Amino acid sequence: MKLFFNNPQGDRGQPMAPHAGRDLPNEAPLAMPIQDFAECPGKPLRPASAPFGVDERRMILLTATFAITCVSLAEMLRISLPGGISVTEAMLMLLFLPLFAWIALSFCSATAGFVTLVRNRREATLISDNPMLPRERTAVLMPIYNEDTEAVFRRLKAIIASIEAEGARDCFDLFVLSDTTDLEIAAAEREAFLRLQARSGVTVHYRRRPMNTERKPGNIAEWVRRFGSAYAYMVVLDADSLMSGRSLVQLADAMEHNPGVGLIQSVPSVVGCATFFARWQQFAARLYGPVATAGLLWWSGSEGSFWGHNAIVRVRAFAESCGLPPLSGPAPFGGHIFSHDMVEAALLRRRGWGVHMVTLPEGSYEEYPPTLIDYAVRDRRWCQGNLQHIRLLNSRGFHWISRLHLLMGASAYFTSPLWLLLLVASLAQTAQSGLSGGLWTPLADISGWLLVLTAILLFGPKVMSLAWTLSSKERSAQFGGRRKMLASVAIDMPLAAVLAPAVMLTQIQSLAGLLLGRSSGWAAQRRDVSRITFGEALRFYHLHMLLGLVIAGVCFAAPNLLMWMALVVLGLVASPWLVMLTSRRDLGDWTRRLELFATPEELSPGRLLRQGLPAPTELKALPLHTAVEPQMWTSVPQRR
Repeated sequence: MKLFFNNPQGDRGQPMAPHAGRDLPNEAPLAMPIQDFAECPGKPLRPASAPFGVDERRMILLTATFAITCVSLAEMLRISLPGGISVTEAMLMLLFLPLFAWIALSFCSATAGFVTLVRNRREATLISDNPMLPRERTAVLMPIYNEDTEAVFRRLKAIIASIEAEGARDCFDLFVLSDTTDLEIAAAEREAFLRLQARSGVTVHYRRRPMNTERKPGNIAEWVRRFGSAYAYMVVLDADSLMSGRSLVQLADAMEHNPGVGLIQSVPSVVGCATFFARWQQFAARLYGPVATAGLLWWSGSEGSFWGHNAIVRVRAFAESCGLPPLSGPAPFGGHIFSHDMVEAALLRRRGWGVHMVTLPEGSYEEYPPTLIDYAVRDRRWCQGNLQHIRLLNSRGFHWISRLHLLMGASAYFTSPLWLLLLVASLAQTAQSGLSGGLWTPLADISGWLLVLTAILLFGPKVMSLAWTLSSKERSAQFGGRRKMLASVAIDMPLAAVLAPAVMLTQIQSLAGLLLGRSSGWAAQRRDVSRITFGEALRFYHLHMLLGLVIAGVCFAAPNLLMWMALVVLGLVASPWLVMLTSRRDLGDWTRRLELFATPEELSPGRLLRQGLPAPTELKALPLHTAVEPQMWTSVPQRR
């Protein structure tokens, strides 16, 4: 075991022998040149790891999406053409068709995933069920920024214990890469590091940058340039990541056996959630995720995406491919790239490296924001980063699937304003036609099957996921049995529908703020709360209530319109109460006692314990931050 301590003089840890009492090893520099999006490094080779027939799969996906969208367009034209298409009708079609195409693509991808799971035919995968310990060393990097120190080091301790249980202590080195700006938290990190390394059988390092330059990508790049040549691979984690020793060995083994692969992204499961909102999302991700993931993997092939954590990366490939330049112009659309991970995946593939996404049987986990407000804080940062991707769509050398990933990420944030415009245009069309009711009255003769088709596309992925789970008694038992699982779904679906308008309006607020030049900043994430007050919820959702009341007033003048708008009005007007209630940990505990929103890891803690990891309830052993005021629209670290 090698131990490294901080340099009391603070000289950035220049090379020195380990016994000299520093927390960092001797430096092993690796060049990481800044890339130019306007210059193509050459035509990328097709990775040897590309699945057989992946081009045909993509053709099937896009053809099915296009065909379904054309069917909807033909039906709308059939109704509108005889009487002539009005300006309002044309506007409705222009709004409706992109949204219809978006949900059609999601549905077709999920259908492919459902068929893949039902066939139960395991395709060729990079992951071995019997991995060998890797010959090359792997660095496990955990970047942190003003995080809850005890929670972070509890996860690190669990990861180390699992690595030791796997007999792989000589294969991995852990680096805690701190960008913490709060001096009190930084002192706590150092104390926790000293305690951890004193007991660890795995080499542990700690490095703190005094400035959070370029945020997480700058943190990782600084490590690559100083220590990268000493390691063949690096596993990148988030502060809330948890990975077993076996999963780390499987990923490293896959990299050794596939020299043309630059990155393997595991699909983490959500664990350790305590509030009602987080447990609900944990359940939804675990139940509906397998079908969506199987579909994504089916057509992504060796042009997968990168989510920035729970993934292994070939260090030299990353260094030669992924030096990120700042974008021209000021923030929010210029400056440093926020959502760096998807861009790094595209850059790796541009140089011919395979980028894959895989599902592991177990061993890759993350947590979820505890409240809808905390989710919105994170989502606003993603919104800024994904919108920056629009500027990169014409980058030279990107594979068209990489461009599709970037486009899908960015366009997801335009669906909310499109839905709102469609809602407004529908209200205007109804008023124009004499308040006769219906979503758009000139299309009143539209066949009901198109509305049914829209509902199928929206809810089909969830229904397929439910059907696949119900088809197996063993799979159903992992969610508490069929009755408990159906009861949880009976809560999930209407609650998701009611909260959808609030989520939509919040995304529109985020988008509007960015368009007005207000950057989202980079505040530390709140990982754990017990509740938020109604006053806090009202401060964030008073505009939602106001819009709901306005729509309710319009519906009062046209009562038959209320049938279409009831859920929208309810969700907006009740949003502060819904956010407040779903943020409560005691309601989360209530659902746990009733085995509602149950997940396999929660019902069978042994699934984690046999990996050397703590049970989900142990991940929330810290005293809670109660009724903390969220810093939603600033970059100021949250109060502690």
